[in-house]
Amino acid sequence: MALLEIARLHKKFGGLHAVNDVSFDVAQGSIKAVIGPNGAGKTTLFNLIAGSLAATSGRVRFNGVEIQGKKPHQIAACGIGRTFQNIKLFHDMTALENVMVGRHLRSRAGLVASMLHMPWTLKEEMQIRAKSMELLELLEIEAYADVEATSLAFGQQRAVEFARALALEPTLLLLDEPAAGLNMQETAEVSRLIARIRDLGITVLLVEHDMSLVMEISDEIVVLSFGQKLAEDVPSAIQNNTEVIKVYLGE
Repeated sequence: MALLEIARLHKKFGGLHAVNDVSFDVAQGSIKAVIGPNGAGKTTLFNLIAGSLAATSGRVRFNGVEIQGKKPHQIAACGIGRTFQNIKLFHDMTALENVMVGRHLRSRAGLVASMLHMPWTLKEEMQIRAKSMELLELLEIEAYADVEATSLAFGQQRAVEFARALALEPTLLLLDEPAAGLNMQETAEVSRLIARIRDLGITVLLVEHDMSLVMEISDEIVVLSFGQKLAEDVPSAIQNNTEVIKVYLGE
């Protein structure tokens, strides 16, 4: 069953077709990767799905519902979480506090109720803190809960970002180059974390340049080139696709 459906998606910037007639589905419970050279349209595609950009034309359906044209917070509330190529953590906040921020769409307390310290808001904050701590434990970084997030090692910061995205309780998680800037050991750890996230029943769509990571964890791969879909298949077939090899290695 397709959880995410991309149909004939286009995005033009002036005369440039950043995404050109791209269509594919993401099956529920799977890990699907989007690969391609720099400038292939991968991050633009993610921004179209997440609502950061408006499509020129085409359709995006999530869980059977059209989400094209919705705002990012509305799409997030539908159950789509995301991380970014460049880690975006809040400065002067601990790892735990960063994760707690990710629960804001699942909380009921507004500004006035929080300012008045209503008893139910204090209870809700305790629940948010407990849930956020569970996520840090799940990703095995609970020891850093009270450490300023931006002072952590790069791989640990990535895990905090994962935990914050999971705090939304997403059905689909978009990971934009999760291994960017990581060493081999940290990349192996990220691979393990992604597999663990999938085992929780969360579908994963990722953009990634590290081919060893992609081939290891992906169920299917979509290849983009100059904004167009070049290929879509299982990892073993993509590895042996002559057109994909030309795109990455040249004639």
